[in-house]
Amino acid sequence: MPVGPTASGGGIGAAAPKSNIAGIAMVAFAAFGGILFGYDTGTISGIIQMDDWLRKFGDVTPVTQKTPIGYKLPTSRESLIVSILSAGTFFGALAGAPAADILGRRMGIIASCVVFSLGVALQTGADNLATFVVGRFFAGFGVGLVSTLIPMYQSECSPKWIRGAVVSGYQWAITIGILLANVINNATKDRQNHSAWQIPISIQFIWAFILFVGMFWLPETPRWLIKKGREADAARSLSRLTSLPEDDPEVKVELEDIRAALRLEQELGESSYLDCFRFTHNKIALRTLSGIFIQAWQQLTGINFIFYYGTNFFQASGVQNPFLISVATAIVNVFMTIPGMWGVEKFGRRPLLLYGAAVMCVCEYLVAIIGVTISLQNLPGQRALIALVCIYIAAFASTWGPIAWIITGEIFPLNVRAKAMSLSVASNWLWNWAIAFATPYLVNADPGDANLGVKVFFIWGSTCAGCVLFTYFCIPETKGLSLEQIDLLYQNSTPLTSTRYRRELIANDVHVADVHAKGEETAGVEAQDEKASQEHV
Repeated sequence: MPVGPTASGGGIGAAAPKSNIAGIAMVAFAAFGGILFGYDTGTISGIIQMDDWLRKFGDVTPVTQKTPIGYKLPTSRESLIVSILSAGTFFGALAGAPAADILGRRMGIIASCVVFSLGVALQTGADNLATFVVGRFFAGFGVGLVSTLIPMYQSECSPKWIRGAVVSGYQWAITIGILLANVINNATKDRQNHSAWQIPISIQFIWAFILFVGMFWLPETPRWLIKKGREADAARSLSRLTSLPEDDPEVKVELEDIRAALRLEQELGESSYLDCFRFTHNKIALRTLSGIFIQAWQQLTGINFIFYYGTNFFQASGVQNPFLISVATAIVNVFMTIPGMWGVEKFGRRPLLLYGAAVMCVCEYLVAIIGVTISLQNLPGQRALIALVCIYIAAFASTWGPIAWIITGEIFPLNVRAKAMSLSVASNWLWNWAIAFATPYLVNADPGDANLGVKVFFIWGSTCAGCVLFTYFCIPETKGLSLEQIDLLYQNSTPLTSTRYRRELIANDVHVADVHAKGEETAGVEAQDEKASQEHV
């Protein structure tokens, strides 16, 4: 979503021409992994409403207006089937750290495709509920790996002047995946055999194959190669990404900045998960907690309520064709992500997060208030609800959807980046699971359920108000800075003063390598003075 000033210094391709289409295209391709994430998220809400799927995995129930085919999915089973994917993604996100550090960012993504495909195969061929659930777990594990590795890969390879837009392309791919899932569900829902749900599920093999093959042609990130001591490979990788020769001065400066930032971190010792929560001059704990909580707040906006249970929700609200409404909301989600991709570099991260949360808060309270005051037969009222839901989705798609991934991809120092990102993404999936698991119990009307219905939007409205406070006090403005300059931003400013200090970094073209060299020079002078003083004594 971001696109900032043409700041020079520290970022990948800082001095490379902005017409460097090849490098940007390579990094942008990695965003295709978002299709895996979004499609799997979007397809399940329709599949669990399909006649053949309910006959195979549901329970026999009396024929009523709500259960016209005489089969129903109990709340507990619905909760398990929808939420088990998120349980898999939670563990996959945690596994993303060792995968990123040991295999590398690129090979980790390739391995993720294999795991994901195993899950898709189990779901497609499932003859019983247990196999279907296990398949969703493995598919989720693959998605969890992808959701950690791809934003990391993109952040480490993108030019800083367009890093936000490139990383937000991952969120855009997620929205496209959701849209494709809804369109394909709508096309197959009336089939009265297993193909109704096997076709939407098996299509996921195509997405995994495209990402799997494509990643073989992309370079590994220069930052990971530097961390592994592979200097020549890092120079070649950076050369491909910037379209500059390996011996170009700008490539050498970039590599030296990465080395300098890594040396500063390594001086503190080998990184562990505990190091992610240490209160150091580099504010590692604040950064880790910010990543964990921004991913949690993203889920607590309530967006996945629409994409996991939207078909059920619209059906319960009296909408005659809830599948078509789900397609419409998915279209809004796709196209409203595009202005966000432009705006994040035009206006910055903080303003969009603040205004986006405020708009979502207002819309969700209005949905809740209108929903409890009108009847199902009030067609203008029902249309108003759908319109407000669409505005809410538009606000999310252009702000919190992509920017949460941008923030977690860029705020961590190299030495702990994989671990801190895996913790942040695991937080996303932990809350995703909790919401997916709890929502049926909150909104359904079965015995023992809360039967909140549309009143659940009072909860989402309140959490969006929390998003405003969190952003104001915890998220700095990082637009237009290299990943190494963001280290300096955290060391020398607070979220409230970050906008001013960011301008100083860009205006003075500050390099981490220069700061590090000055620090060593100052330390050397102080040591010489101390030695001279001792000799004098």
